[in-house]
Amino acid sequence: MVLLKTLIFFLLSICLSFLGSSSPHQQIRILSAERRIDLTSPIVRVFLTLKVENNGESDASEVLLAFPPSEAEHIATLKASAPEGKRKKKVYVPLSVNPAELPDTPNGVKLFSVSLHNPLKSGEKAVLEVLYVLTHSLEPFPAEISQSEPQYVYYRDSAILLSPYHVTEQITYIKTPSNKVESYTRVDPTHRAGLEIKYGHYHDRTPYSFSPIIVHFENNNPFAVVEELVRVVEISHWGSLQITEHYKLKHAGARHKGVFSRLEYQARPSISGSSSFKHLLARLPPRVHSVYYRDEIGNVSTSHLRTDSQKSELEIEPRYPLFGGWKATFLIGYGLPLQDFLFESFEGKRYLNFSFGCPLLETVVDKLIIKASCATGRVKEISCYCSFSSRATP
Repeated sequence: MVLLKTLIFFLLSICLSFLGSSSPHQQIRILSAERRIDLTSPIVRVFLTLKVENNGESDASEVLLAFPPSEAEHIATLKASAPEGKRKKKVYVPLSVNPAELPDTPNGVKLFSVSLHNPLKSGEKAVLEVLYVLTHSLEPFPAEISQSEPQYVYYRDSAILLSPYHVTEQITYIKTPSNKVESYTRVDPTHRAGLEIKYGHYHDRTPYSFSPIIVHFENNNPFAVVEELVRVVEISHWGSLQITEHYKLKHAGARHKGVFSRLEYQARPSISGSSSFKHLLARLPPRVHSVYYRDEIGNVSTSHLRTDSQKSELEIEPRYPLFGGWKATFLIGYGLPLQDFLFESFEGKRYLNFSFGCPLLETVVDKLIIKASCATGRVKEISCYCSFSSRATP
């Protein structure tokens, strides 16, 4: 299976390079591109800085971003901004990002359009800052490990930025959680120092150039995936908001094989079960009250709540540690003052402004269902079947 995926990856690169070399002249040229890929957690974060120039005769109102289809299906967040000002006065202006299409896009490449704040005139330059987050992009290998074995994963990407434009100069930095790197693809010039692998500088790459790389490294961070989250929001006319969240949680890392020994786990916690996890942190709104944590058996006492005027943090611990492939179901409930979330519009109507995201930090949510009810008995249900990362939900 690994060899098949690698072969497909290399065939994709050949097709992209061939088709890209015959692409017509582009209005936009990328003068420099810098990528910083953070692999220190199961959620991959990529920070991309582009310096672009308009070589055409007419104004340019957008810049296109390109992703291979295998990567595009794992995009959880995609944001872009334009820095304005210098040093302490620098501000970042958010830019709109939307899916786009071109008639000559090769091999299923997915495009996204970044709308510029001000049209770029002929000969003008601009800098774009892009952040995109990938989920389910790290593949455990080996797929099964024993209790005492560390967890290694594959990460696949391209040493060269996939782009519909000519790229004059580019560099890529990949940061791993530790210096325990089993192997990595070399595309000269390639240099590794400490936790970082550097690819480049590369010069004068044609549109849709692609050079596949694989990094095989140790990553023992919790692969916490919420397969389903049902969030029930109850609105009371007596001034309170009651939240109940039902979780189906899974450790999506390398599957556990063999017999679990709790004695060994407690005697050598830093070695035995290093890729397992038993703590989760939930970021809740401030002024939370009446917090409880339960599973199928009943109340779970292993939770700690810390509150201040800005936020509330709930640390929970399941009844047993979670290894790869293991699951747990539980619910969290809490109350909030209604006046913190209920507002009145100019038309005199009241509306509830409440975040729909998952409060668990560093957690991927595959399926989210929200139910809202009020004292009148009317119920609305909103279902979201998507994959996204949740860091901090205010």
